[in-house]
Amino acid sequence: MLVEHFPVLGLRLRTPRLELRVPDDADLAALVEVALRGVHPPEVMPFLHAWTDQEPGALALGLLQHQWRTLAEWSPDDWRLNLCVVRGGTVVGMQSLRARQFAVTREVGTGSWLGRAHQGQGIGTEMRAAVLHLAFACLGAGDAVSGAFEGNTASLTVSRRLGYRPDGVTHRVVRSAPVVEQRMRLSRADWASRQAVDVAVEGLAPALPLFGVEGHARDAASASSAERTSER
Repeated sequence: MLVEHFPVLGLRLRTPRLELRVPDDADLAALVEVALRGVHPPEVMPFLHAWTDQEPGALALGLLQHQWRTLAEWSPDDWRLNLCVVRGGTVVGMQSLRARQFAVTREVGTGSWLGRAHQGQGIGTEMRAAVLHLAFACLGAGDAVSGAFEGNTASLTVSRRLGYRPDGVTHRVVRSAPVVEQRMRLSRADWASRQAVDVAVEGLAPALPLFGVEGHARDAASASSAERTSER
């Protein structure tokens, strides 16, 4: 089975309402349909790369290629875990966790999108909380970073709710216009003081080397312990 050769495929995160998993072919098809039905109002662009501005065929192909590319290019020094988010058997969006040189920096970044029909229900908070648990409790992260353009109240509200603090601004160009990105940072201590969502992690132990924690026996042992605890 493929999971024996690439154990990230067997990773599952479960919260009270959601399951997050590496999408299979059926999940990818469902993700395309969610994206085509709309992710944000057309007059705003919350993404640095305006992938939702494409015509439907190009959007669908681009989403599929992005997922395949991230898996094909995965390495312990540069990885991006894109997980489809499932609620009640329905795919509702995608949550990512990414890092470069994680074994050294112990820093991760997050990104996400959610179909418009599923917004405003607390799903965004719950799905980010799930990958933060993976990062801090299981992989031994020290910090998590995120960012949102000024005016993206929903994303910034999620960050504040989960304990992130402002971390400066970056000037960007989106749709040929200047925008200001508010950077946000969550320390391990702030995360630990606000754990509000129960998260169960499955299939992590064999995937640990692919996340860059191989050779860090203490962190790997902690991750395995956290996994066993969350599965009780």
